[in-house]
Amino acid sequence: MKKFTSFFYVVLMSFAAVIPAFVAPLPLMAQSQPTLYQRLGGYDAIAAVTDDFITHLATDPPLGRFFTGLSTDSKIKVRQHVVDFLCVATGGPCKYTGRDMRTAHTGLNISEADWNTSVKCLMGTLDKFKVPEKEKAEVLNAVGGLKAEIVGR
Repeated sequence: MKKFTSFFYVVLMSFAAVIPAFVAPLPLMAQSQPTLYQRLGGYDAIAAVTDDFITHLATDPPLGRFFTGLSTDSKIKVRQHVVDFLCVATGGPCKYTGRDMRTAHTGLNISEADWNTSVKCLMGTLDKFKVPEKEKAEVLNAVGGLKAEIVGR
């Protein structure tokens, strides 16, 4: 038993130098600027914006045609894809699992006028939620790059 006790102490002592470094808190990193996702209010805020935005799209006479005939399940999937996409596009922790924009919009024949109306709907929603100008511009920049993948497909 004495040999085991001695061995046990030797093993414990060999870890003595490592344990404090292992369990010590990490040094504080320089705080980076909050992401757009954080500045917008996180997941719940993006979900609320998405709900309002999709309602605008679906009730707009020209754009409503894209939602006609969708099942409740399909509407839920569209909503979740938009939430996840906006979450990712703004630097959030979500994972977008939908199709790429070109594939998702192929066959819808979205026109330049449709695009412009949808941007106005998005701006109206961002205004309704009192999103500051800087963040609005960043959201539009994140979405605006998709125009070529959506319009005319």
